[in-house]
Amino acid sequence: MSEAVVASVLAALPEGPLTVFGYGSLMWRPGFPVESSAPARLAGYRRALCVWSWVHRGSKAQPGLVLGLDRGGSCVGRALTVAEEYRREVVAYLVAREMATPVYRPRIVRVRGQPGGTRPALTFTLDRQHRQYAGRLAPEAAAETVLRGRGQSGANPDYLRETVTHLRELGVHDAFLERVWALVSARLSRHTAPGAATPPAGGQPDERT
Repeated sequence: MSEAVVASVLAALPEGPLTVFGYGSLMWRPGFPVESSAPARLAGYRRALCVWSWVHRGSKAQPGLVLGLDRGGSCVGRALTVAEEYRREVVAYLVAREMATPVYRPRIVRVRGQPGGTRPALTFTLDRQHRQYAGRLAPEAAAETVLRGRGQSGANPDYLRETVTHLRELGVHDAFLERVWALVSARLSRHTAPGAATPPAGGQPDERT
């Protein structure tokens, strides 16, 4: 199945270097050789903490909570450029990583970089019909899930901390993610233990998304 997905993605991509649009952990842990990384905006989708994680940051018995691209709005992330010689290798890696379960679907989108111009990019959008789609949770419920989550890629609080940190570096202050992280970090600070996640540097969150 994965080989068929890889082949279909490669067939849909234009020739030349590969661009990958990262909106979550790919921004700070791509896991493949990146020639360049630049801020970019994707229209028509928004970043949302709305996917139950059964593998990377949780399990079926104790799900974590991770990001997905949901319909509507827009999303600022990073356009990661990959040399043409690594196209097949990177696409295969991303299909295996992002499609550990079929809640994510590969999609070729157009992203706008700085100072302007658009280019095609590979990203992964979520399937709202899949059982891992969590919908919109209250910040308190999201924080409780994050605090308990741990999977193959590590602790769920670490995932949220790194995401918030890198979004701030891009000048993005997502009010919902900032609120959830504030709740998570407050709980962690009351129960400090070796290896616990620590709050990101930066000022107080604002209401911009």
